[in-house]
Amino acid sequence: MTELITRKYADRDISEMCQLINEIVEIGGTTAHEELFDEEKFAKHFLSERKLISCIVAVDQNDTIAGFQAAEMHPGLPEDWADIATFARISPKIPGVGTALFAATRKAVEAGGFVAINATIRADNQSGLRFYEKMGFETYGVRKNVPLSDGTEVDRINKRFILI
Repeated sequence: MTELITRKYADRDISEMCQLINEIVEIGGTTAHEELFDEEKFAKHFLSERKLISCIVAVDQNDTIAGFQAAEMHPGLPEDWADIATFARISPKIPGVGTALFAATRKAVEAGGFVAINATIRADNQSGLRFYEKMGFETYGVRKNVPLSDGTEVDRINKRFILI
């Protein structure tokens, strides 16, 4: 089993994080993101200082990124809630990435004084739904028939993890 280390992202990680998410976007079916990112767009979307709470990367023994998890403030949520997004490398897939990321993200979010964490997952993303349930998230809402860029409608499942 690969040993993972979690740490705060560094600017040197942006290129590799961008490649990781683009691979997921290209495969399709598990993320709400449908367009590829360049590094500038990636940094603006995930790492904006005005909304970022934390961004944690999981790296292997060679400091290769196995996944990342961003926690940020979201205008559609209460001010004391964080919103997270999790992305794990597809190939090679490394077991335990999400669990390691969530442990570190949870600590960062708690340290920021937040009371809950939201995750919004596509209803057709069965692995994502299973992951968040395994971490202890509970469903609290569903947005029905959210259209993808091709017109396909997919529900979005809102899950929350209560910290207090």
